[in-house]
Amino acid sequence: MTVAELVRVLGPMAGYVPPTTGLRGLDVTCTGVTHDSRRAARGTVFVGLRGFKADGAVFAPAAIASGAAAIVASEPPSNDVDVPWFVVEDARLALALLAAEFYGHPSARMKVVGITGTNGKTTTSYLVNAMFDAAGVTTGLMGTVTYRIGSRAVDATRTTPEAPDLQAMMREMVDAGCGACVMEVSSHALALRRADGIRFAAGVFTNLTRDHLDFHAGMDDYFAAKRRLFELLPADAPAAINIDDPRGASLVEICDRPVTYGINKTAVVSPGRLSFSLDGLTFDIRSPRGLVRVESRLVGKPNVYNILAAVATASELDVPIGAIEEGLRRLTGVPGRFEVVSSADDDVTVVVDYAHTDDALRNLLETARPMAARRLITVFGAGGDRDRMKRPLMGMVAARLSDVVVITSDNPRSEDPKQIIEEVKRGADPETKQRGAEVLSIVDRREAIVRAVQVAGAGDVLLIAGKGHEKYQEVAGRTMPFDDIEVAREALETRRLKSGAG
Repeated sequence: MTVAELVRVLGPMAGYVPPTTGLRGLDVTCTGVTHDSRRAARGTVFVGLRGFKADGAVFAPAAIASGAAAIVASEPPSNDVDVPWFVVEDARLALALLAAEFYGHPSARMKVVGITGTNGKTTTSYLVNAMFDAAGVTTGLMGTVTYRIGSRAVDATRTTPEAPDLQAMMREMVDAGCGACVMEVSSHALALRRADGIRFAAGVFTNLTRDHLDFHAGMDDYFAAKRRLFELLPADAPAAINIDDPRGASLVEICDRPVTYGINKTAVVSPGRLSFSLDGLTFDIRSPRGLVRVESRLVGKPNVYNILAAVATASELDVPIGAIEEGLRRLTGVPGRFEVVSSADDDVTVVVDYAHTDDALRNLLETARPMAARRLITVFGAGGDRDRMKRPLMGMVAARLSDVVVITSDNPRSEDPKQIIEEVKRGADPETKQRGAEVLSIVDRREAIVRAVQVAGAGDVLLIAGKGHEKYQEVAGRTMPFDDIEVAREALETRRLKSGAG
């Protein structure tokens, strides 16, 4: 298509103002849409986004020099330019609409399930994906852990990509024969309009607890971002909503087709008698489409909610009950989510989990406690350059529910890791005085994990929380290889060798 054909999609939605300069370039064939001047090439449309530090429009000259055929920005050019320059009220919305148009609106050719919430997004997405797979539907997956396009998978760089990358991947999914796409939709992506231009077949709300308040102005602002997913849903799209969450009821009010799920409150999709064990979950689910028998390797109450969300969504999208049950049986685990890394040869149980908020950490500890014949040991830290208020809250939860706590570095980024640890300890110290839990501070994360494995006794459960599937650590502006799972397994191997020698 030409630039003129592409920009018709802007219209009044993005506050489009017809260009007054460079009109002769409108008949140029468009070869792509980008917001990164370094990716501009002959025929691309460059969209200058206003960022937190600078307005992307300042990079327009670089994009033009690389061959950009047109510029879209919230401000007019400061100097004469020889390509069309389109002024819009909302450049982020414009980017999303242009990307969807350029790639031929691939979301309209698949059942796209959008999942948002603080905790549980990744596991719920894996569950829904497994159900589609069991039904014989080739399915794409986008989220915190991986991007999967048909049979090809790559490590994820962010939970929800920027609009051009997102639409490009969806186009690849359609071309690969995918009939569905399951994606995590982060609050950042919703606030920054990356998901605009997607036709969702269903939306899922898992829960809302404290997180990302370094980005959002407060919990109401955080929830408003999550709510946008449901404002984007077509009228005929089901919305699976956790009615046990205090914010769930307000989402029900704005959705045309709400499907509530929950354990404590009356819900459309609800469990029968729950059976918890360290081997998994077994229970029945009552749904409008029939009774679902759950036999899952996933453990703990949080995963009951994730399973309810997935069943509510898949059943409303006409996935057969048999395929839903088969999908539940097939999914044996999710990378970095309560991932047991010890073996039958070890006398301790070591679990790696992504829990990085106080609520997620509490759920993790409450799930792990019944597994511990003796003590519960927790290794965790808090990320730098992020919400500082959750640090003492995490320390308080860890010291309240653990017998031994090892506070260490997570991704300190530009902050002093020692200072972060001190802020975490402020919450742990009062609990320590009251309960007598042992608290250690070890800045180096590798050393902390090794030390925890060393001090663990037979029958102890050791939790390593915060990074889960991540295979890197961000320290002082550098990103270095680091894998909790790999480090833990090395420490366990050393422990076994010493035990054998003894």
